[in-house]
Amino acid sequence: MSSTPVNAVGTNLPSTAAAAAQAASSIPSNMQISESGFLQLISAQMQSQNPLQPADPTQFLTQLEGMSEVSSMQNVQTSINALTSSMQSSQVLSGTALLGHTVLAPGASAALSAGGAVGGAVTAPAGASALTVSVTDASGALVKSFSVPPQASGLTYYTWDGTTSSGAAAPPGQYQISVSAAVGGASQALSPLIASQVASVTLDPSSNTLQLNTTNGTLPLSSIVSVM
Repeated sequence: MSSTPVNAVGTNLPSTAAAAAQAASSIPSNMQISESGFLQLISAQMQSQNPLQPADPTQFLTQLEGMSEVSSMQNVQTSINALTSSMQSSQVLSGTALLGHTVLAPGASAALSAGGAVGGAVTAPAGASALTVSVTDASGALVKSFSVPPQASGLTYYTWDGTTSSGAAAPPGQYQISVSAAVGGASQALSPLIASQVASVTLDPSSNTLQLNTTNGTLPLSSIVSVM
């Protein structure tokens, strides 16, 4: 039997932490070996070596060093996984504090319930003399348009009372909201914020980000501008 020390897959283990971690990640799970199994393999190898050609102790120590480095990397990964799980739980717990609250997020569509209203806000540009909020239905037809006096700083809030231009109640459904500002005699399109009520929260498993399930659909927590 050859006296050259070998690892579980028949190659000398690398002696650097980076190379050891790379080697561990590239070995299929059904070919990996535990620490105890590795030590048993080394013991059997030492017992079976040729007494006339003993194994090089330097190579033996290199193998032990490589095993130690791979084990350390696995422990670090276990700690990272535990920390990630803890952070995910913390995110969900923090998100539950928003249940029932109204939040403002960028959007152009809002759901109108029977007898309800739609609210939102917008940042008026400098020099704006008036703001116009336009509501259109699914076909693009104008349902109602109304003016809102712009605030000099901060957000300017608006509310559509759910009625048409004739004063009749608009049917429940999805409506498009657009806002324009009159600045120096010209019309400037703005990006409105839509008010939505938070019904539940969900942790997206693909991105590990918190999603808010609201009356106007699912919104990422990162998109929330204000909590009302």
